[in-house]
Amino acid sequence: MRRLGYFVLPRLASELRKRWVILRNPHAHIEFRGPVYLGPGFSLYMPHGGHFIVGPLVEFRRNFRAELASADARLEIGASSRFTYDVLIQCSTTIEIGEHCMFGQSAFLVDGNHRFRDLDRPMLEQGYDFRPLTIADHVTVLTKCTILADLGYRAMVAAGAVVNKPAPPYCVVGGIPARVLDYYGPDGGEPPELVERSRASS
Repeated sequence: MRRLGYFVLPRLASELRKRWVILRNPHAHIEFRGPVYLGPGFSLYMPHGGHFIVGPLVEFRRNFRAELASADARLEIGASSRFTYDVLIQCSTTIEIGEHCMFGQSAFLVDGNHRFRDLDRPMLEQGYDFRPLTIADHVTVLTKCTILADLGYRAMVAAGAVVNKPAPPYCVVGGIPARVLDYYGPDGGEPPELVERSRASS
């Protein structure tokens, strides 16, 4: 009986959280397409509406938060993706996350950035530059990363990286700002920057 409760009670709590976030965001379109687990601290901030769509078998562990800033904002997450602790997503346009993706502790995804070059205004009054964000299938984002640009198929982002330009498929990227560190895909698919770096060092 104790073992049964170990599995049943978290799932029951998850179902109650789903109902709660839908009730708290009456102007938003929130859709869970199949079984989805919402862990403790799950929250959505959608004061103007927007679209939050989640595929089956997605798992949100403790303290996931998504903030959608407009009625046109759309955040879509593919099947079987996993979010560990304290992941934050801020969406003002469109963020699409593929299937079987994994996000480590305190990962941060955002589709915009502050403007800061207008010296006649404080930064918070300069507005933002936005661009849709696409995360392909089978991407791994490790702990404490900031994602500002697209991630290609099976890309892996090293812990602590700040990705401000697209990461190619089958590549490990890392650093601040992130650059390609390794390629592990099919022969002939190496990104040009890695090929040039290899030639320069040989």
